[in-house]
Amino acid sequence: MPRRGSGRDLGVRPTGTESVRNSGMTLNSNEPLIRQRFEEAASLTRLAQEQLAPRIAAAADAIVAAYRNGGGVFLFGNGGSAADAQHMAGELVGRFLKNRRALKAEALTVNSSVLTALANDFGYQSVFARQLEANAKSGDVAVALSTSGNAPSVIAAMKQAKAMGLTTIALTGRGGGQCAALADILLDIPSDQTPRIQEVSTIVYHVLCELVEAQAGAADLPGVR
Repeated sequence: MPRRGSGRDLGVRPTGTESVRNSGMTLNSNEPLIRQRFEEAASLTRLAQEQLAPRIAAAADAIVAAYRNGGGVFLFGNGGSAADAQHMAGELVGRFLKNRRALKAEALTVNSSVLTALANDFGYQSVFARQLEANAKSGDVAVALSTSGNAPSVIAAMKQAKAMGLTTIALTGRGGGQCAALADILLDIPSDQTPRIQEVSTIVYHVLCELVEAQAGAADLPGVR
């Protein structure tokens, strides 16, 4: 017979704290690392704000100018930077904070047939540059995302963008790597740690989206609430 009052026999599971205690782990043993990582991100965010605010404003102005002249934005990067490119494109095409007209933005990382064809036939270095050659025009904006600033496929695309007369913006880690010499506007997060660069990059492109939306999307769509 099960013992009355036994949590196990009654099907009551131990709480999270009890599970940790029963496992022999020390409670809150990871808390110093957690606090350190949050403080690193907060400190870097403050430093990036101080160093990059004028350049972020300039980047927003460049994007708004492209939209007002009938242009668009092309974004590209690899790995986590590819995800960021897609994230920013989604905010522009859809909405960031308010309903408004759609803004043309394309992440060059999403068409698997095009990407694999180009990589197979021309080499991976060409996957973004050739899409720009096919779809972009002078007056558009190219946004390169690379924590190192040295990704060969990103560098090739930046060179293609410059040759075609696009405005180039690079969102990178400290110094910008090879992207620095190719960027009209360099937004280099002042860190060498990839996770921290990626975290603050999200804040940077969210601010960009808010600024662009406030200007280029100022005329809300009729009937949209």
